[in-house]
Amino acid sequence: MADDKLLYTYVPDLIRYYLGEEPILPNVESFRPDEPGQLEAVLDQIDQLVIKPVDGAGGQGIVIGPKADRETLELTRAAVAADPRGWIAQRPVALSTSPTLAGERMAPRHIDLRPFAVNDGSEVWVLPGGLTRVALQEGNLIVNSSQGGGSKDTWVLAEGPAEQSYEDVSGPPPEKAPRQLGPDGTRAIVQEGAQQQ
Repeated sequence: MADDKLLYTYVPDLIRYYLGEEPILPNVESFRPDEPGQLEAVLDQIDQLVIKPVDGAGGQGIVIGPKADRETLELTRAAVAADPRGWIAQRPVALSTSPTLAGERMAPRHIDLRPFAVNDGSEVWVLPGGLTRVALQEGNLIVNSSQGGGSKDTWVLAEGPAEQSYEDVSGPPPEKAPRQLGPDGTRAIVQEGAQQQ
């Protein structure tokens, strides 16, 4: 169930329901084609959206509308129309780039960061660092290793505890204080129940 990409679209509601909190980080704007009115919206702007099969893995079946050709868009439109529950649609995200060794030269390649969270049964905390995934093909936005992507070492450099600001968060600060990440005192807020795919 957790691997079903449709679940991603419900994470803000799950946080509100189970934790009684507002999400700190917003989800990517997402559409559920099987809900009233959303199928038409997705089909009308399919060339502007990223279309993902909800049961897909490893980047398989993802169609990035702004980069897709007409034939691919038409095939995707027919597939979504035939099985709206089998798909989600999202606004494209502008992935950062990082200098990457491409052949014998350095070149920018798109990356994303996957943080790791540990749950010991009573608390959840995020480890410092994480996995930076990189799309090794020029212009590619799919960073999965199964689609030809790779990974980069990720380092977190800190002199001491990170300062936490609640300026951009509406409402009072969360009841739970930032948790220790390691012996060096680096800290971060952990939003339990959140996921990123």
